Amino acid sequence: MTKPDGIYPSTCWECSTRCGSLVTLENGHAARVGPNPDHPGSKGAFCVKGIRALPELTYSPNRIARPMRRAGPRGSGQWDEISWDEALDEMADRLLAAREEHGPESLIGAVSSAFFSRGAMVALLMRSLGSPNWMMNQDLCGGCRALSDKVTGLGIVGGEDVDNTRCALIAGRNPSAADPVQWMGLKKVKENGAKFIVIDPAETPAAKLADIWLRPKPGSDAAIALAMTHVIIEEDLYDRNFVENWTSGFDELRKRAAQYMPARAAGLAGVSADDIVTAARLYSDGPSCFVSGHGIDAFANGVQTFRAFHCLVAITGNIDRRGGNIRVKRPRGFRNYIDILHDPEFALLPAVAEKALGTDAFPLWAGPKGWQTSVHNPTALDAILTGKPYPVRAMYVSGVNIAVTYPDTRKVLAALNSLDFLAVASHMMTPTSEVADIVLPKTTGLEEEEVSLEPSAQIVCYTNPVKAPEGEARTDFDFTTDLARRLESRGIDTRKFFPWETKQDFNEYLLGDEIDWYLLKKQGWAPFDFSLGNFEEAGFRTPSGKIELWSQMLDDIGVDPLPGYETPRAEQSNASEKRNFPLILITGAREKTYHHSRYRDQAWARKVSPFPLLQVHPDDAHRFDLSDGDWVAVETAGLKGACKLKVAVTPETDTGTVRTGMGWWLPEADGPEKGALDVNVNVALSYDGPWDPVTGSADTRGLPCRVTPVPESEIPMRETA
Repeated sequence: MTKPDGIYPSTCWECSTRCGSLVTLENGHAARVGPNPDHPGSKGAFCVKGIRALPELTYSPNRIARPMRRAGPRGSGQWDEISWDEALDEMADRLLAAREEHGPESLIGAVSSAFFSRGAMVALLMRSLGSPNWMMNQDLCGGCRALSDKVTGLGIVGGEDVDNTRCALIAGRNPSAADPVQWMGLKKVKENGAKFIVIDPAETPAAKLADIWLRPKPGSDAAIALAMTHVIIEEDLYDRNFVENWTSGFDELRKRAAQYMPARAAGLAGVSADDIVTAARLYSDGPSCFVSGHGIDAFANGVQTFRAFHCLVAITGNIDRRGGNIRVKRPRGFRNYIDILHDPEFALLPAVAEKALGTDAFPLWAGPKGWQTSVHNPTALDAILTGKPYPVRAMYVSGVNIAVTYPDTRKVLAALNSLDFLAVASHMMTPTSEVADIVLPKTTGLEEEEVSLEPSAQIVCYTNPVKAPEGEARTDFDFTTDLARRLESRGIDTRKFFPWETKQDFNEYLLGDEIDWYLLKKQGWAPFDFSLGNFEEAGFRTPSGKIELWSQMLDDIGVDPLPGYETPRAEQSNASEKRNFPLILITGAREKTYHHSRYRDQAWARKVSPFPLLQVHPDDAHRFDLSDGDWVAVETAGLKGACKLKVAVTPETDTGTVRTGMGWWLPEADGPEKGALDVNVNVALSYDGPWDPVTGSADTRGLPCRVTPVPESEIPMRETA
């Protein structure tokens, strides 16, 4: 039901930053979405994705209005509109048919992550059918950071207290594009005298403000962190009291860090040894805050790279102190969506849960002991295509465009097309939904109610459903619970996994007993009591009960228990490969206009950022006879596939490297792929390893590559008047 006209506090969910918003309704229409200056988390910060993208997504003429059934061959674009009853009944029948023929584990879900409620819904639906299998994107973004945090025991993910820091250590992060709240806070403390140490091969806005800018070879960050650790230990700059009381493995870490003298690390990373020493001294003079991003995450050594930095945070005592990294706090009884997936109340039998694809190789990622209990995506794709280790024949996807966001686009599309049944819940037709059998219309952040924890501000946030859904769109909770009830009528006991009747029941279950529900709705957020430095009371979730510089969990699975450096993929190239692939490709560059693959159909976004760009340093442009605006094909070593990108000559990228973003596709293009085989960098990236030994994350940046001119007749996009 649409609310009366007025201004309503809410929380924007267009990315994981979750800024506080104010939504203005006029004549029942969301006329404006803007920042909430009274929100203690975002403090008035906001970005264009909330202001423009959310309302335009909600009222888009391209939005899916009703459930649809495929009426022709896969990818033909032929659809029949059907009722929700028809759609959900067919889903129930076809999921059960695959289950009957191939077993419960032949069913798999796919979603962005369990960070949003749809993640819990997809995972619980699979469990209700007896399958432990669901896929998520976090092996490509944030997973290595989260697993490092887990095995080290910090509990600091998302708790960067930049507002009170004296020194920000920013590694592989471009906050100006990724997080408007964080960037506003960083600029403010910089004006007040805080120091910036930036570790990034790209000249980001943060790098331009840095007191020390370390511009490393891609993938060499761990060597820098270990050298800083060595300096801090040898110069007795660490927090001796904190180390003695709350860490284990310090002597082992000291010995490991001693292998990375600043001079050696400088040679490995291509930076100045003096700058490493200066950075270590600056960081030790805290309180200091570690601000990290995807730039050190998307490597096959991602967990150990984060471990090197997380151990640095620990030995300097920058844990749970103002200006450092605050541990995640929560109100009494509060549950997040990941908590639900680890709750014994909603668990599968151990023998079933351990069948999750990839559990044997990556037990801290996939299956019951995994971070979010998801599968290893490359293993799942292989199971779809080969039937090994067992067949996977039916998939349900919600709110994620995996045909664009997963590496090796051709392989992903081949897997999707080979399924016996594919259902996709989406806002619009994407390369993923184009090859579905059933398509379901989803609500947007103006039409659905969510509650979430904001760890940087120690509050709970509320997303306000200010208007009735457009068309026949429904929330993930509503249609997934409806589907579960239909499965129940067909003899499947789903009640254990879906005990809630309404979304409000579900949200009240999440909130626990401390949050004032009335206040939460009234102002869009609610505070709760918390303490800093309460280590005796809160403890650390590790085998030793302390922060583990030497990790027992890693040792138990046969992985080096100490952080370490590995030679990056590009550095391992032989002479022939270096000759044929002379550049290093950096992926994942952020754009303010888009969030991963979303909003590619919105005219304002395409006006601001009309083309998929490849940043090329002026020296390399001269070397390879490239000019600004040229179209080039980008290929990486070891994979037959090329994406087409438009050259942007700029010193923002380093000599010898080229840099691009992700998520590009062309909603206006012909064919079910909608340009995803032309302008999507994932066409040129492999998903087949090498993999991080903890998360199974594949190298998707720092890769040897080459660029070649695209003939005029093959240019995928043209300038428009």
